[in-house]
Amino acid sequence: MKLSGRDASRYFAKPKPDSTGLLIFGADAMRVAMKRQEVITSLIGPRGDEEMRLARIPASDLRKDPAMLGDAIKAQGFFPGPRVAFVEEATDGLANTIKAALADWAPGDAQVIVTAGQLNAKSPLRQLFEKHPNAYAAGIYDNPPTRDEIESELTRAGLRNFDGHAMTDLTALAQELDPGDFRQTLEKLALYKLGDDTQVTSDDIAACAPASTEADIDDILNIVAEGRAQEIGPVMARLDAQGMQPVALCIGATRHFRTLFAAASDPGGAAQGIARMRPPIFGPRRDRMLRQAQGWGAAKLEMALTILTDTDLALRSAGQTAPQMALVERALIRLAMLSRRGG
Repeated sequence: MKLSGRDASRYFAKPKPDSTGLLIFGADAMRVAMKRQEVITSLIGPRGDEEMRLARIPASDLRKDPAMLGDAIKAQGFFPGPRVAFVEEATDGLANTIKAALADWAPGDAQVIVTAGQLNAKSPLRQLFEKHPNAYAAGIYDNPPTRDEIESELTRAGLRNFDGHAMTDLTALAQELDPGDFRQTLEKLALYKLGDDTQVTSDDIAACAPASTEADIDDILNIVAEGRAQEIGPVMARLDAQGMQPVALCIGATRHFRTLFAAASDPGGAAQGIARMRPPIFGPRRDRMLRQAQGWGAAKLEMALTILTDTDLALRSAGQTAPQMALVERALIRLAMLSRRGG
């Protein structure tokens, strides 16, 4: 039988214990592996592997010894409980071998879990499971996770109490990160909130989300965007001493002001513009950038981008003799002064 969408998500979380087997296939090996791990853990529990109730069969070994799967299905272990025979990275070339094992399956035997790469609709292996009366097939695609999948991951991490903004941030984060990184972020968030029964907030998510690669220059960019020109010199001296490259600083500033301009120019308002940003902006940083976008307005931000573009061209000019860091510092001071001007 074929599982898709919401049905697949529900089955992964709670597979039928008396099913003959399940095929999980897809191009993203990480996503497939995570769903396989979820299903196997649901069937045999977290200690099933330790209790030898899980038989792992690489596809390469099964090709050499086609009887391995049948033997694993029928084998009885020392520990009581349900068993799983897991075939990893199967291909269509093993369809007949797996078909023979499924045909010999009887209630009480180990359930057969098979993973595979991308399979087209006419794949013999895929059709074997989709047409089987007591087995299932589920494709894993590179689409953003559904709400059900996100809620399933939250439940697994022991997280249930979210405020509205936090859930919005988490949904956006799930669409940006790969599944493994998203699960690690949730595990980190669960540890962060351990013993704390208050709601998960945007600040909590910001504290646990993967760090931005732009974090090193955030301080100077906020100083500039908030018009604190007198603070620019000391911070620039520190960045210069740390080896910050002028071109990198100019690129970072341009990216920051482009984000503010996009937010300020959004037809739905700056708040909606910030919410649309990808990668998403979280917690206090989001609130700060929203205030900056609203304070500047689209017209002044367009002027700011012109200053930064001219500075970037000057930095890359072969005939430029002025110190590059001084050029960037002068541009940032101009921007800070511009932010103070009226409308």
